[in-house]
Amino acid sequence: MTIQRFDTGPRMSEMTVHNGVAYLAGQVAEDVSLDIEGQTREVLAAIDALLARAGSHKSKVLRAQIFLPDLADFAGMNAVWEAWVEPGHTPARATVQAALANSGWKVEIVVTAAVG
Repeated sequence: MTIQRFDTGPRMSEMTVHNGVAYLAGQVAEDVSLDIEGQTREVLAAIDALLARAGSHKSKVLRAQIFLPDLADFAGMNAVWEAWVEPGHTPARATVQAALANSGWKVEIVVTAAVG
């Protein structure tokens, strides 16, 4: 049983891969000055990069969990999300309102994806 860990720190790894599945930690924007669309684009780019490192792709995302502190940002986030996902390969998804650890973050996204 092999578990791969990526960008492992004292508290967490950015991604773990086991048994053909990549589990990503919650991804957030680095630039908190961006609006919801900009932060969502930045988060999705980070997800793309992590998936590529695991040998996966956004078309292989099985599940997404999206956390928004302000549900007024739902439409803006969805516009970017819908431009990002591949038609016919949309994952199971949940979007919830939640306070995030940094008040500047407008969105946090967690994904699980098939590898290979």
